[in-house]
Amino acid sequence: MIKIGMMIGDRYEILEKIGTGGMSDVYKAKCHKLNRFVAIKVLKQEFSENANFVSKFRTEAQAAAGLMHPNIVNVYDVGEENGIYYFVMEMVEGITLKKYIEKKARLSVKEAISIAIQVSMGIEAAHNNHIIHRDIKPQNIMISKEGKVKVTDFGIAKAATSNTITSNVMGSVHYTSPEQARGGYSDEKSDIYSLGITMFEMLTGRVPFNGETTVAIAIKHIQEELPSPREYVPEIPVSVEQIVFKCCQKSPDRRYQSMAELIDDLKQSLLNPDEDFVKVMEPDRQASTRMITEREMERIKKASAAKDNMEESMRLNRARHTDHGEEEEDDYDEDYDPRMEKITTVLAIVAALIIGCIVIVLVGRALGLFHLSGSRDDDTQQEEQTEQVEMIGVTGMAVKTAQDRLEKMGLKVEIKYVENAAYPQNQVISASIDEGIMVDPGTVITLTVSSGTEGVSVPKATGITYEEAKNTLEKAGFVVNRNESSSSTVENNYVISQNPESGTKAPKGSVVTIVVSTGAEDSKIRVPELMGKEEDEVLAMLIEAGLQLGTVGQMNSEDFPEGQVCYQSYSVGSFVDPGTAIDIKISMGGKAATYSYSGNISGPTRDEDPEYVDGTGIKVKVSIVTDDGTKLLDTETASFPIAVNYSGIKAAKGKITFQYTITKVPEAGADGEAPEPVTTEKTIERTIEFTEER
Repeated sequence: MIKIGMMIGDRYEILEKIGTGGMSDVYKAKCHKLNRFVAIKVLKQEFSENANFVSKFRTEAQAAAGLMHPNIVNVYDVGEENGIYYFVMEMVEGITLKKYIEKKARLSVKEAISIAIQVSMGIEAAHNNHIIHRDIKPQNIMISKEGKVKVTDFGIAKAATSNTITSNVMGSVHYTSPEQARGGYSDEKSDIYSLGITMFEMLTGRVPFNGETTVAIAIKHIQEELPSPREYVPEIPVSVEQIVFKCCQKSPDRRYQSMAELIDDLKQSLLNPDEDFVKVMEPDRQASTRMITEREMERIKKASAAKDNMEESMRLNRARHTDHGEEEEDDYDEDYDPRMEKITTVLAIVAALIIGCIVIVLVGRALGLFHLSGSRDDDTQQEEQTEQVEMIGVTGMAVKTAQDRLEKMGLKVEIKYVENAAYPQNQVISASIDEGIMVDPGTVITLTVSSGTEGVSVPKATGITYEEAKNTLEKAGFVVNRNESSSSTVENNYVISQNPESGTKAPKGSVVTIVVSTGAEDSKIRVPELMGKEEDEVLAMLIEAGLQLGTVGQMNSEDFPEGQVCYQSYSVGSFVDPGTAIDIKISMGGKAATYSYSGNISGPTRDEDPEYVDGTGIKVKVSIVTDDGTKLLDTETASFPIAVNYSGIKAAKGKITFQYTITKVPEAGADGEAPEPVTTEKTIERTIEFTEER
């Protein structure tokens, strides 16, 4: 039996339990030989005497032991000691992809694709070693605190001796491929299907097929068309939608034929998300959705029943080994419902009829038998283009009025001041674009504006920090307007440009706009608000932002409830380099009150013990123990009072205990013989309250 602190294999010290599954428990341990933390998966004791369970456990270890890849949780060691079967894995500090999705509701497209690429690379390494995972799902994908994605739990993986392997295992039904659901052949393309379902969940926050029983869900994988993820999240790019569709084709021959092909398309979708470059083979009779046969239905039911029987056996086994005889719940324990089968069959027939009508319409349209309106033509394309705007006349306008009108039209404005006696101060003399000319939105219009005859020379603000530029311009009598822009050549917080330019004359009190650099584009990351969040949520936020979680400490906080972040090492909104580790501290709640106790402890009173008399030499053992179990005093004395002085006590109350022996000699009897002394053990307890410290 595993206990905290015990050693396994003369090198692994068990530190704490970090997870549990149907067959095994996972512990955090320290490898004293290599001085590193590891995770140890241990077969539960109730299964260690069952040859089938031991064989399955060993198969898992052997399947994963030969894989070494950055996107796979690596297995370091396998062993057996005193009937304890275990294997040692890489320790991954982080959360599962399932929990990550739950925390965020759904992932952004960019983040989902990035995770999918890393998962694909890990699975590709397994496939290259002729190992098929066969249970790809978000629960078996870890995201470390550094943002690294790793595939774990090769629990039902098997080495393939050829291109395919046979399996009767249903796997995790929400992610299982149609061929696995049928109990037929499964190969590398089964993992591709499961990854496609996982991508669907990352993008939408939900699985595509659900139902009341495992059989109902399995049938949906076989018969129903995958819904478009864009039905739930319209902003998903077309290329990403098509990648998911290709991964989740019913026929393995129509899916990606290798992880390398999938990785190429995933990378392409990051560069050209709106391009429809994914090629899916045209459906044929074998690849199209078809009705499930009675024989296949029986096979599914048997596979599901076998799975349920196995889970029931495990439940009963566990029940016999629990203290109270309570059984653990399984994820799926419903029996097959014949009515659900009939409903599903009817729905499948209706779906087939609808699909047939759609095919007829598409074929008729291709042959010119139907003409459907709404096709794109030159007029539609013209509407999609950005409409130009007509330049207005601004000569003679006040510069503020002209600027406001042009910006409302979607144009950008630059101002150039010149001394001019003919035009009043701050009046527009001319514009760089003549009235009536059609221009594109975003065009820069330069307005030449009069500074009158008493203009002030605009000082140089470029090449210095924003603070220096603001101070210089305000001293000269100008109002400063700040804009920001990224720059690969100008250092962060330094001024890139100014308008009006230095050396020109402008009226005192006019606005000078300066553009301040935020550093190279994408080179800095803005630190998010972490305060008030829980640790798991903080980890998800930092990973999405491209940052890392640093050290996690604890501190008392009056402002944040227990369990929430009350400190972050970088302030909100500050810019840091990608990958920067942000340290946090978790609130332990308000500062705990402390107490003190000082004074003199008197011996047992007459009310407490009428037989005790102070000063008679009776030795008394005196102890003070607080309500939280802290012992403040443990002494023996024959005289009272005892002076005490304690501070920093964490409990509000305590107890003084007196232990001593009273010896009494009874009076002599009628025969005059001296009787034997009578000894009595005494224990007196006295409750005390401590004084709260301020």
